[in-house]
Amino acid sequence: MKISIVIVNYNVKYYLEQCLCSVKNAISGLEAEVFVVDNHSTDGSMEYLKPRFPEVTFIENCDNPGFARANNQAIARSSGEYILLLNPDTVVGEESLRTLVFFMDEHPEAGAAGVKMLDGHGVFLPESKRSFPTPWVSFCKIFGLTKIRPGSRLFSRYNLPYLDENEQHEVDVLAGAFMMLRREALDKAGLLDESFFMYGEDIDLSYRIQAAGYKNYYIPERLLHYKGESTRYADLSYVKSFYGAMLIFYRKYYPHSGWWMRLLIAVAVFFRAIIAFLFPRRTKKPHRIKHRRLLVFCYEEHLPEVKSICLKRMPELEFVNLWNLNEEHVMNAFCRRNQMKCFTDYVFCVPDVRFEQVLLMMDKSPNKKITYHIYNRDTQQIIG
Repeated sequence: MKISIVIVNYNVKYYLEQCLCSVKNAISGLEAEVFVVDNHSTDGSMEYLKPRFPEVTFIENCDNPGFARANNQAIARSSGEYILLLNPDTVVGEESLRTLVFFMDEHPEAGAAGVKMLDGHGVFLPESKRSFPTPWVSFCKIFGLTKIRPGSRLFSRYNLPYLDENEQHEVDVLAGAFMMLRREALDKAGLLDESFFMYGEDIDLSYRIQAAGYKNYYIPERLLHYKGESTRYADLSYVKSFYGAMLIFYRKYYPHSGWWMRLLIAVAVFFRAIIAFLFPRRTKKPHRIKHRRLLVFCYEEHLPEVKSICLKRMPELEFVNLWNLNEEHVMNAFCRRNQMKCFTDYVFCVPDVRFEQVLLMMDKSPNKKITYHIYNRDTQQIIG
């Protein structure tokens, strides 16, 4: 087996369905196996997905043991030369896995590889490439120096903003949302540390892979990740979980700086808690766009089906326009006359449009306020 793909699910059945559809296309021609570990979802994920994907091995837990333990369950049953840890709220391109496998084959020193992650508006997610949270790097992050000096190699090493996101780089930390691992490196470094329930296990594993004598690489291959880590920074529960994971990391690898790092982390959590108390986040009503305009990418004969679904989902649409794939290529939509129409939403009809084309459009479009949707004619689900 060339590659084993491991996905941990918890109550995101429609995102996972779309993810599995993209994975199915991406592994065509590869010797691959796919595992889905369900951490006791209550949304009917398993009943819904198992008959739709009989080729996938489903592992059902009777409780939620956490991300690390769930991944380890599937890794123990896998047989691939490479293991891909993949989040369920992602979309991979048709050629992406083949590109990563080829890269790993050509670079035996590579223990792990990550990719260029985009959020639902096509914005680059900075957690795609990071440095280890050394005492200095963590100090800069906790007290906001990384935001004050975003281009500084001294103050902004956590997310490495000074490294070109469109070029290949050797980095320290890769995101657990997409981490391709060489089994040989994983055998030497060990499985994911199950003391991390959520957050931090990717940092810990990246550290141990380097300690085992391998390198971690960032590859600018596109991945759609709907719920990127950066979207949760203001959430207090996230802050507690994130810095708690950082504390576990320090106890393991920086024991001599443990006491003052514990103090810094405690101060950071307390400070964020005070802010959350004084300025609570109010549940905002969905922003109602006054002039919502939709551009649909599909073949002309499929427009009525797509339009009907979209009008039910977005009844406030002013108009729906067709980008007829019978006549024009997807990427021709960058022309000035379509930018002038001020579309607020794009819907891509799959399989009329390939996932690779969706990701390319999201990445290259200069307008990062557009809301992207993917409608799958096989599943009749629209995700956005």
